[in-house]
Amino acid sequence: MTSYKKKPVYKYLIIAYVLAAIGFQGWRTLFNNFAVENVSATGFQVGAIQSIREIPGFLSFLVIYIIVFIKEKKLSALSLLTLGMGVILTGFLPSFEGLMLTTFIMSLGFHYFQTTTSSLILQNFNTKNASIMFGKLRSVGALTNIVVGASIVGLSYFIPIAINFIIIGAITILGSIYLLINQPQVDESQEQHKKFFLRRKYWLYYVLNFLSGSRRQIFVVFAVFLLVDKFHFSLSEVALLFVINNAIGFLINPVIAKAINRFGERKVLSLEYFMLIFIFFAYTQWHYKWGVALLYILDHVFFNFSFGLKTYLQKIAHPKDIAPSNAVGFAINHIAAVVIPVIGGFLWMTNWQLPFYVGVGLSLLSLLFVQMINIKKQRHDT
Repeated sequence: MTSYKKKPVYKYLIIAYVLAAIGFQGWRTLFNNFAVENVSATGFQVGAIQSIREIPGFLSFLVIYIIVFIKEKKLSALSLLTLGMGVILTGFLPSFEGLMLTTFIMSLGFHYFQTTTSSLILQNFNTKNASIMFGKLRSVGALTNIVVGASIVGLSYFIPIAINFIIIGAITILGSIYLLINQPQVDESQEQHKKFFLRRKYWLYYVLNFLSGSRRQIFVVFAVFLLVDKFHFSLSEVALLFVINNAIGFLINPVIAKAINRFGERKVLSLEYFMLIFIFFAYTQWHYKWGVALLYILDHVFFNFSFGLKTYLQKIAHPKDIAPSNAVGFAINHIAAVVIPVIGGFLWMTNWQLPFYVGVGLSLLSLLFVQMINIKKQRHDT
């Protein structure tokens, strides 16, 4: 495989990640304030909506069958188009039922985009360059998120939240049409298996993905809701936190990629899971507005380590297994994500600290399982 800088797919992925960041980060920045201020959603309702959001992630294994008819590069652009449509419609349907519908559409596009682009990276870049590419694309996404967050902060003083959704969705749709017209050349030398399967030799990859999806929901759903519901963060304050997080992400993602190449996935992921044990516990104990905001920033910093699971798969999987195994892993990642927000919503109504205690337990389990990574023993070429 040649250097990633020489590949036509590089430019395509850069543009695609920028568009995905605009659509999803814009939606994410606006969602909690829109849900609380425009829809008057309760903690349980937010949890239910977030569960709906994760259903397309669970169904991402269907990509295996869709790519029989639509190539991954085209499917990624169509996924962005769907993402943009969901974001636009959100502004027109300010109700609990409306949020469930538009969230599903938005999420369908976002999750299928993630599945297809991850597969394209793993197929088109070697084990050294794949981690660098993931790091670069995450940095590109983070930089875009900064611009999106800053724009929302500025526009929030003049434009209603609903109009922000329409603007963000329109930009995403226009960009996706450009990508549909300008499709890249990709490496198709290794034809991918186009069927669903679970292989015993990838069991650890499946387990770590399941735990990652469960743990991630505590962060995505309840950390931001905690800031808005308990500490009354305004839309501009939430957007400012996203800007800070993404500024840090822009700087550290290339460093994480280099760390994975130097120290390996086991050590890098161990650091993530170890730190998250303390961060989730601290959420339950800190009662100062900006102290909790600091925890949210640290939470996001270690969340960036997660692409180590993707590079781990690339190192242990047969080249023809990458697309289906990536899709299956993505689906497994979202199995618990479908139910965790609802369960967490019930727990929140009883005691808001309980979801974060669950996060402590999930992080501890992740730390124990990640110690079993041994790429030399697990790698298979047949």
